[in-house]
Amino acid sequence: MDQGSIARILKQVSGGEDEIQQLQKALLDYLDENTETDASLVFSRKFYIAQWFRDTTMETEKAIKSQKDEDSSEGTHHAKDVETTGQIMHRAESRKKFLRSIIKTAPSQFSTLKMNSDTVDYEDACLIVRYLASMRPFAQSFDIYLTQ
Repeated sequence: MDQGSIARILKQVSGGEDEIQQLQKALLDYLDENTETDASLVFSRKFYIAQWFRDTTMETEKAIKSQKDEDSSEGTHHAKDVETTGQIMHRAESRKKFLRSIIKTAPSQFSTLKMNSDTVDYEDACLIVRYLASMRPFAQSFDIYLTQ
């Protein structure tokens, strides 16, 4: 991954969100901006929103499950794990809130909400997609699958 380009995109896309949310917004801006030239980008935009919402929901469910598992086996790390679970839940809720706001916004309104529409070009969009895909669980465990 080209971390320099990712850092450049993050600097250009201003916002108080976390890094993943900023990249998601930049990619959605790019897709929304180019829907006139390629109709399939409308589907891609909806697919990404749905997939990110699903990923966030799965992350929340895993955090709740791990908290329940920790409750059954009381240990010295319990307080630390609960704090981590709380942070995961808070981050997941903020991401869900962001995605809901994107869903509720009509495409014509979304165009007017864009901060920097010229921030992301095709190459940057491809880089963002690769970077976000590398954060998914399957991509992170791909080396394990290959070695087995």
